[in-house]
Amino acid sequence: MLNDWIVALAAAPWVYLALYAIAALDGFFPPVPSESVVIALAALSVSAGIPNLALVLFAAAAGAFTGDQLAYAIGGRLDVRRFWILRHPRGQRTIDWAEGALARRGPSFILAARYIPIGRVAVNMTAGATRYPRRRFATLTALAAVSWSLYSVAIGLTAGAWFRERPLVAVAIGVAGGLLGGLVLDRVFAYRQARHQRHRAEAPDLRAAVPADAALVR
Repeated sequence: MLNDWIVALAAAPWVYLALYAIAALDGFFPPVPSESVVIALAALSVSAGIPNLALVLFAAAAGAFTGDQLAYAIGGRLDVRRFWILRHPRGQRTIDWAEGALARRGPSFILAARYIPIGRVAVNMTAGATRYPRRRFATLTALAAVSWSLYSVAIGLTAGAWFRERPLVAVAIGVAGGLLGGLVLDRVFAYRQARHQRHRAEAPDLRAAVPADAALVR
């Protein structure tokens, strides 16, 4: 019964518009689980034959790109540090790290951040706040949106192939796998962020040691 209901829902013609809207909203509102929706629909496309996989890919990528542009625009108009999702200490540290990373390795940083829910919001809003070149940002986020969509769909396809006769199980396994992958990426992001903070804390001590050493030489 539940399987039939889920399949019927995925067959609705408005499902692609809903996916686009969810992916766009996720660009500046991380609690919206766009990855889970993409994975679920991709899993159903294999196990149940619907929805259309090409349209899922397109809607997800287009929505993600739109959300990233909205985040950039919000960052250019508002004080990013006061944005509700980034007010907490970790959010502030993420912004600090994003500012430095955008200046040093902007392209790779923007591409990688797409896979981390809160990370991409902080990075894209910080890009807007720091006036990162708009055309370059649009190009990079377009590439990131397509790769993210392909990644999410690949997870769903794998789960759907394993549980071809059980659509509900395919959806559950696919979403769980996507959440696990996101958790791993988030931990890597947090580790690199903590390492960056340690390096910043140690830098003043190194600078302070230079005059003393110079005095000994004299």
